[in-house]
Amino acid sequence: MQTKTRNIFFAFGLIAVVVMLFTFKVSFAQLWASILRAGYWLWAILALWVVLYTMNAWTWRIIIQGSGDCPIPFWKILKLTITGFALNYATPAGLMGGEPYKIMELKPHIGTQRATSSVLLFAMMHIFAHFWFWATSIVVYIALALWDLLPLGTGMAIVLLFMLGFCGGGIYLFIRGYKNGMVVKLIRFIGHIPGLKNWARRFAESHQEDLQKIDVQISELQSQNQRSFYASFALEYVGRILQSLEIYFMLLLFDAGTGGGLTLVYAFLILSFTSLFANLLFFLPLQLGGREGGFAMSVAQMGMTADIGMFVSIICRVREIFFTAIGLLLMKMGNK
Repeated sequence: MQTKTRNIFFAFGLIAVVVMLFTFKVSFAQLWASILRAGYWLWAILALWVVLYTMNAWTWRIIIQGSGDCPIPFWKILKLTITGFALNYATPAGLMGGEPYKIMELKPHIGTQRATSSVLLFAMMHIFAHFWFWATSIVVYIALALWDLLPLGTGMAIVLLFMLGFCGGGIYLFIRGYKNGMVVKLIRFIGHIPGLKNWARRFAESHQEDLQKIDVQISELQSQNQRSFYASFALEYVGRILQSLEIYFMLLLFDAGTGGGLTLVYAFLILSFTSLFANLLFFLPLQLGGREGGFAMSVAQMGMTADIGMFVSIICRVREIFFTAIGLLLMKMGNK
């Protein structure tokens, strides 16, 4: 990637982070008090996310190897993974920043088509694992409700039914996408958006062969490279479950829950409901407001106080800012 293009991505991400900091409606005193209360658990959370990003990079490497050789060293894949997520956190609509950046950085190593297909496949697998993660939480919540450990009123039943329909529809669409590819259909869908019809038609006509080849590579991962498909899915799904430890560590500070195992299950459900709510508001940079609202509703549903929800949301936001800053710094390093 040219230095000028990389600087544009860097500046865009930096501006988004500055905007986020000035719109973070938490006083410095409250922020500092939360950091002090987290104590060494904050370091445990940061270490946990190093492991999670490493698992993401491993997933991406497996996907790249599924279509041929992988000449990129693992440290660079990890670097691009952290930077890609940083841009996704900092930009509206998420994939507007990280995915194009990763494609352009990867293109000199494996070519445009493989770079595009591998980045799209990683994004698909990341979202696909989320759908299964959310679907699992529905089963877990109903099981706890049957044991009278969690409430299941009319409102919550409606929420669970919505989640079931949303996850079922998402899983079905992704399975179809893995079998037949989805890039060509996505361009066709964009062509129905007002103002983008002519652009989509011109783009499809000029890149028809490339788009079809990318769809072939996407479908081959599931049909011909099943070992790579299931290995990458397992890494992403387990990663989502391990992410629950972030909330579990913070719940321990409040002695929330009724025991180690059950508290961990509560953390799993809080993460699931919060991430679903925040992802429905994908158009907000750093999911401003959506994440905090999701935490507030989730902890309340588990019978916990609003203070816990506020504390968890603040520490998660601190972690996001930290790794977003790290990702932007990594963008300027190791580019020769």
